[in-house]
Amino acid sequence: MTARTGLLFIHYMYKPTFQKRSVLKFKHFSNHGYSLFAVLGKEVLVGVLSVATLQHATAKGISIEADKAETDSAATGRGVMLDEVSVTGTRAPLTVSQQARMVTVLSREDIQAAPVQSVNDLLKYAAGVDVRQKGPLGALTDVSIRGGNSEQITVLLNGINICDAQTGHNAFDFPVDISEIERIEVLEGPAARVYGTSSLLGAINIVTRTPRQTSLSAHAESGSYGYFSAGVRGNHASGNRWNNQLSASCTRSDGYLRSKTGRLNADYRTAKAFYQGGYTDEDITVRWHAGLSAKDFGANTFYSSRYDDQFEHTFKTFTALQAENLRGRFHIRPAIYWNRSMDRFELFRDAPDKYPFNYHRTDIYGVNLNAYFDWILGRTAVGAELRNEDLVSGNLGEPLSRPKHIHGTDRDYTVGLNRTNIQFILEHNIILDRFTLSAGLTAVRNSQADMPMRVYPGIDAGYRIGKAWKLYASYNASLRMPSVTELFYSVGGYKADKHLRPEELSAIETGMRYEEKGVAAKASLYWNHHRNLIDWITDGTKDADGALIWKSVNFGTINDFGTEVSLDFDFRQIFPAQRFFKKLGMAYSYISQDKAEEKGKVSKYTLEYLKHKLVGTLQLNLWRSLDLGINYRFQHRMGSYIDKNNQEHDYRSYGVADARMSWNAGKWTAYVEADNLFGTHYVDYGNVPQPGTWIVAGFSIHL
Repeated sequence: MTARTGLLFIHYMYKPTFQKRSVLKFKHFSNHGYSLFAVLGKEVLVGVLSVATLQHATAKGISIEADKAETDSAATGRGVMLDEVSVTGTRAPLTVSQQARMVTVLSREDIQAAPVQSVNDLLKYAAGVDVRQKGPLGALTDVSIRGGNSEQITVLLNGINICDAQTGHNAFDFPVDISEIERIEVLEGPAARVYGTSSLLGAINIVTRTPRQTSLSAHAESGSYGYFSAGVRGNHASGNRWNNQLSASCTRSDGYLRSKTGRLNADYRTAKAFYQGGYTDEDITVRWHAGLSAKDFGANTFYSSRYDDQFEHTFKTFTALQAENLRGRFHIRPAIYWNRSMDRFELFRDAPDKYPFNYHRTDIYGVNLNAYFDWILGRTAVGAELRNEDLVSGNLGEPLSRPKHIHGTDRDYTVGLNRTNIQFILEHNIILDRFTLSAGLTAVRNSQADMPMRVYPGIDAGYRIGKAWKLYASYNASLRMPSVTELFYSVGGYKADKHLRPEELSAIETGMRYEEKGVAAKASLYWNHHRNLIDWITDGTKDADGALIWKSVNFGTINDFGTEVSLDFDFRQIFPAQRFFKKLGMAYSYISQDKAEEKGKVSKYTLEYLKHKLVGTLQLNLWRSLDLGINYRFQHRMGSYIDKNNQEHDYRSYGVADARMSWNAGKWTAYVEADNLFGTHYVDYGNVPQPGTWIVAGFSIHL
């Protein structure tokens, strides 16, 4: 039975039984209890995914039993047996045919086919995602969803929230290389009932690989601007119960920008290490991970256009432990985690005598408990989370009662902020033959905001028409606490407001999707209502040195109206006799905002949204195991920016084409990639031009 056949069999033959104690599982679709599907607490509808649109997912591309199958499946498209996976969630797990919200899934096959070196680059091909880079290879990247900013989404690693309370700029510092990622799952729109209230406009979950067989793999690649990257992974599986895996990688580049003195200052160096393990028997499953990420990069004019020799060093560690009982009517999934982030910013590189370095250290401790049970009226899920964020700094926060020493220096952390977020979730699901209604609410309180417990409701509904069509509609609300940078960063022309109010959002969405015989289509409409939205703005006021002053403010009420459409063809299903054409995908996103840029005021994030985004991909099998993938994206950004001479400029539209050619031969793969194939000149942020054509060649081996 192929993966596609297995998916359809379960889709049409499975009937929900609330009193049934066993959990619905796919044996042809890789997943884990910490995946977005599981955390979502709903059945997830899975279709055909194009790497350009990231709108749908094929079952046979998500995970593969052995490393050999990974390369073979990309080259031949054969159905292969996949790891056993539960698609139930920690909050009201439902069956495959009852999903009322859609989740975008980027499979491992799609990751391998994309001409990218980082997760950030990969997300550029999602129509509803805005990726704004400062520097190469994701050195500093802001990722947002549906016209928001990087502070308004939740980023997860294996289902664990790894967002940094200091700033969203460094949210994508992962301890794993892109080659070690099993899949990426994207949920668009408020997800308070799923991830808590920090997921104002959505969430991105990175799921790492856990091969079921003992294996070893390595890769190396090199390219333009002194780029080099290498990594190795080893996995040891003991029977069907124990699994341990260790991976490490390093990446470097000379960069492509120079300071006024002629010095290269967009260079980049990173080192990553990651260990994950698991134990599973008939009664319980336990998983754990520990990782680190160290990064140094020249920040050129990334933070201020006045100084072009900035530099930043970050060091992060990640630890988590998760478990779930597999028997009984009442299912419990506890998790505990600790993430630490250390940051050193240099306004003048290697010159603390000119301006003292900024030091920050953030420790985030969290524990959450989720459970669900069945009864005569349906399926009910409950959840609770306690998350403590503790930051000490040289310039962010309130004065500390006792200064703390900064390791490796003669200085102390003198200010900081400690806040605790508590939230409770209740959700209930009513399931009929073709109709699903899922409703719930989230109650949240944060110690820093000195606010009473607030409640945010949500309701999702889905109706299936025949075998191919699905209609859905939802209403959800959420809030987000300001980052510590937004509250306290008052340095170098910035003036923060420590009395900022949390921003709130309510959203309505409706849409439909179609999937049958290799054709998948989706259309959706949404309306977002922002209250107390937080942003940095300038009204032209200058400081004593003549620099513009940027202030953090609650920007007021803003409404966004948006639509997304996509169309994907899997030619291997439509025309199975031919091999040349593999996939074609197209997607378009449109956003209209009712708050125009006010005369004399410039927004740093809120008003600089993508009004139009068009993405497309074409995947071909040129000859035997030789594949070619071509990706294109067009973007038109609203808003403006101030250049080094304090002159205002509107953002220009641009289109970028990327390509990847690869030879997949059993246990090894060789490839060459070209990013920005035609050398388009463009900026994602004002005053930070992006590189021209970037060529990379690489080799990977799987044993």
